[in-house]
Amino acid sequence: MEYILTTDSLIKRYGNFQALSGLSMHVPKGAIYGFVGRNGSGKTTLIRLICGLQQPTSGRYTLYGIEHNKREIFKSRRRMSGVVETPSIYLDMTATDNLKEQYRVLGMPSFDGIPALLELVGLESAGKKKAKNFSLGMRQRLGIAIALASDPDFLILDEPINGLDPYGIIEMRELILKLNRERQITVLISSHILDELSRLATHYGFIDGGHMIKEISAEELEAACQKCLRVEVSDTKALARVLDSIGLEYNILSDTNADIYGKVSVTQLAMDLVKENCELLSMQEREESLESYYVSLLGGGSHE
Repeated sequence: MEYILTTDSLIKRYGNFQALSGLSMHVPKGAIYGFVGRNGSGKTTLIRLICGLQQPTSGRYTLYGIEHNKREIFKSRRRMSGVVETPSIYLDMTATDNLKEQYRVLGMPSFDGIPALLELVGLESAGKKKAKNFSLGMRQRLGIAIALASDPDFLILDEPINGLDPYGIIEMRELILKLNRERQITVLISSHILDELSRLATHYGFIDGGHMIKEISAEELEAACQKCLRVEVSDTKALARVLDSIGLEYNILSDTNADIYGKVSVTQLAMDLVKENCELLSMQEREESLESYYVSLLGGGSHE
């Protein structure tokens, strides 16, 4: 498999604080890589390192196969772009003027590509409105347009949907998918909003305390996430006795609710519960979410 980014035992210290603790990760070419971790876990530190804003204390990383301490790394960085923390935009300028400034910084010979960029991110109708009057979602999309001005094939987005309203989240999701599918841009998304990330990512890296807990593809994650039967009964103590006798795994949620894992014969379960003077009131199939999977990883769950 070809990787755009790899890191090997990356360590980053700030005084006595260690932000990254031997981080190793692999971002495949063409992926939407969900970089998952709570605030302070080291996500933004990693992004700063690979963008060249800071240097690692020890360890190594490669971009397009070039090691970070090689002179050629500058060529690799020209193929990537990103929006880190907040979009870098001029609030007193229009979207068009912001892009013109970026074109000048990049030494672009003409502004011919600006209308197509604005259309791509859904800002073709922004007109003469200044960025300070944009919604948060519009500012985020303008930040992405600026990042796309250099025509990168690797895009890094740090918490791109943080603070967006539901409509803004949908717009951002559709834009990211469009960039990945139509322009074949590899995307690294740092986020802690797991429900939305699960609608986008093809691969995941779960980080905690500056250390990679697990890397997994979306297909592997789907296979690993346990499906269960959520049941409501009159007495979960009686349910537990029945399930213990059958040998099924379960999790008691309350006096009346429980999750049962594994293949269940509903008829047999109901009959066995009757023998325990326990009534089966309702049942519903459920599937473990990305959020619960991540929590189980942090809590030392049994996922492999």
